[in-house]
Amino acid sequence: MIAIAACAARSLAVFGLGASGLAAARALIASGARIAAWDDDAGRREAARAEGVPIEDLYRRTWSGFEALVLSPGIPLTHPAPHPVVALANAAGCPVVGDIELFCDAEPAATVIAVTGTNGKSTTTALIGHVLAESGRRVQVGGNLGTPALALDPLPRDGAYALELSSYQLDLCHDARFDVAVLVNVSPDHLDRHGGMAGYVAAKTRIFRPWSRADAQLRPVAQAAIVGIDDAYGAAIRTELEREGARRVVPISAARTLERGVYVAGGILHDATDGTDRTVADLNGIPTLPGAHNWQNAAAAYAAAREAGTASEDIAEAMQSFPGLPHRQEHLVDVAGVRFVNDSKATNGDSAARALACYDAIYWIAGGLAKDDGLGPAANALSRVRRAYLIGKAAPDFAKALAGKVETRMSGDLATAVRQAFEDARRDAVSGAVVLLSPACASFDQFANFEARGEAFRREVLALAVKEAS
Repeated sequence: MIAIAACAARSLAVFGLGASGLAAARALIASGARIAAWDDDAGRREAARAEGVPIEDLYRRTWSGFEALVLSPGIPLTHPAPHPVVALANAAGCPVVGDIELFCDAEPAATVIAVTGTNGKSTTTALIGHVLAESGRRVQVGGNLGTPALALDPLPRDGAYALELSSYQLDLCHDARFDVAVLVNVSPDHLDRHGGMAGYVAAKTRIFRPWSRADAQLRPVAQAAIVGIDDAYGAAIRTELEREGARRVVPISAARTLERGVYVAGGILHDATDGTDRTVADLNGIPTLPGAHNWQNAAAAYAAAREAGTASEDIAEAMQSFPGLPHRQEHLVDVAGVRFVNDSKATNGDSAARALACYDAIYWIAGGLAKDDGLGPAANALSRVRRAYLIGKAAPDFAKALAGKVETRMSGDLATAVRQAFEDARRDAVSGAVVLLSPACASFDQFANFEARGEAFRREVLALAVKEAS
């Protein structure tokens, strides 16, 4: 747990008692803060109360005594409208912050590497953590990925934190600063929560706030910005950061050769950060990093690890043993010559399009609760799709979008889609057949989250494998 000395004896409200909110409450209590916590879910309130967290109805509380509201990132801050508790805080002139702001208030001694992006931030964060650990460094990985930031262990100056940060978390950061800040890519997502693309981009770029000159001199590494420039938003952000000159800027790309920066060409990772092009690693043989989008993740992780002081050869060696993450192009099993891949984390069209570029004969399971742009780029990434199996609320709209482009089946639910896709793939008997769950949708119409959807897919596939083996 991270102690926050700056919060000792302060009076704070905590709203939202999920994983990050409960971790914040625990850390604040341990740090000597006076808190009043609430959640709209009675079960979460009682679970927190059983741990000794002071529970108080924030809708009825007088707000004049609070110095800040610590808000869980999933709760609307500004759009489509502020949550009623946020509105109460705003009316009282009470600042609204998140757990990442508190983490930075704790002034961690170790290097803090923060990673954001529309797609790939989890893989990039996990890969950074793996590389640093394999190279012998003490490292803690968390934030939006796995363990909440305030539940991580304190580290000494020679350690490192690798934090995945969502746009929701960054929206709650006002003074947070990070030693190495990574933006993998930007494409439209969560626009309803940020009031449009401008608000979304503004949230993402909060990750690049520079240290003051005095504070920078006390940090363990020089501040750096790692920026993916394969999309127009990232390219513009890179230009602006270089104009400001407050951070060392390292562009990364999986789509072009760079005179300066880190790039991947044909699966070969190159380091040209000092103007001299050096070949670092062959990514083609790493099964957990398939496709150009994972090459972009690898380039970002390499650049971040280098800026944090890790040797190139150590990074290259560590990447070879990267185990990957569940629900992100996770190879489950082969059944009767058909490969099953779980990419449940692909909750938007851009992410699904990246997966569709990685395999040769795809039986694609898609659908769920669609984002604002529907299939987005995935609608034009169909050259390797033999058939699409549509599930959830988005199925009728996806069928219309795919009409005339690829054959579709209205499967309705995941179990039916798995069975139909396998039967078709086995009947077609084409080389390299892959049943790919890459939904291009959120999961909330049929599942609690993308993890639950991915686990349901895993169960269906493993049951199918057992049946075929018997």
